[in-house]
Amino acid sequence: MTSQNSSTPAPLTYREAGVDIDAGNALVERIKPLVKRSFRPEVMGGLGGFGALFDLSGKYKEPVLVSGTDGVGTKLKLAQQLGRHDTIGIDLVAMCVNDVLVQGAEPLFFLDYFATGKLDIDTAASVVGGIARGCELSGCALIGGETAEMPDMYPPGEYDLAGFCVAAVEKSKLLDGAGVREGDVLVGIASSGPHSNGYSLVRRIYERAGAPADHVLEDGTRLIDALMAPTALYVKPVLSLLASHGEAIHGMAHVTGGGLTENIIRVIPDGLGLDIRAGSWPLPPVFQWLQREGAVADSEMWRTFNCGIGFVLVAAPAQAAALEQAIDALGLSHWRIGEVVKAAEGGERVHIG
Repeated sequence: MTSQNSSTPAPLTYREAGVDIDAGNALVERIKPLVKRSFRPEVMGGLGGFGALFDLSGKYKEPVLVSGTDGVGTKLKLAQQLGRHDTIGIDLVAMCVNDVLVQGAEPLFFLDYFATGKLDIDTAASVVGGIARGCELSGCALIGGETAEMPDMYPPGEYDLAGFCVAAVEKSKLLDGAGVREGDVLVGIASSGPHSNGYSLVRRIYERAGAPADHVLEDGTRLIDALMAPTALYVKPVLSLLASHGEAIHGMAHVTGGGLTENIIRVIPDGLGLDIRAGSWPLPPVFQWLQREGAVADSEMWRTFNCGIGFVLVAAPAQAAALEQAIDALGLSHWRIGEVVKAAEGGERVHIG
């Protein structure tokens, strides 16, 4: 008969393994009132179910669903280094809802994914609070999400963030760029800063410059506040413009990774190109600082950052003035930054000069 060790191993719990279910439950209770403020009438039920429910009946005749998913890139790293967790959730929402908006779609609901090695309730509540606020400002319901506590996956104090959005548009009002014509004008709407793109370069420049957080830019803004300014949410004003001047808008673009060089052209049909006039709008001080401190070439700025233009409307020239008056009424800064031109055979389709 084989002898057995009489000693038994000490009992382990999930908490001792690094996952605190009670902390997760406490987080859900903390964020419930924040999340509820983002709800729309179509939301069925509340938080806590296995699946989130949204009633689409009665609102659209021929609904086309538009979906998008995104993160905030390495701006997340900067937020964690600075301990500024309250607005990074707004960035997350904006990166998703501004994308689906491009096709004329109204964001309906949003889901988030928050993952960390050890759950800090205050940090997580601050992040999710920002997500809920971004949804509220966009008229988009935060109807679900996932909080994952995964020991050994992330260093202490670090977390990852991702989001997913579903929007809808009437099939007859879907914008896909097919209506864009030669001679259409580009109306650029101001960004709030670098938004959530190019931050691997931003952080490199910031660190090489000695991390001068309190440096004051030409407009009186502290550098770190300019770098951490949340991404502008364009949903409500642009939906308003589509309702009042939809016939003037032939296409739209959200200026994200790839900057001005690579984003607007995505909604321009083959055979057409873009002539963008770089001097037609002011380069915001935060971008001036980044270019100066990083010795960044103009071409690299155009293809990395939004350079002050966060969203672009491609408009019929005869109706552009009325559209611009409507944008003025919404209190948005904007400029005519160029036009749609015939593309040169074999040449680059985007000219910035």
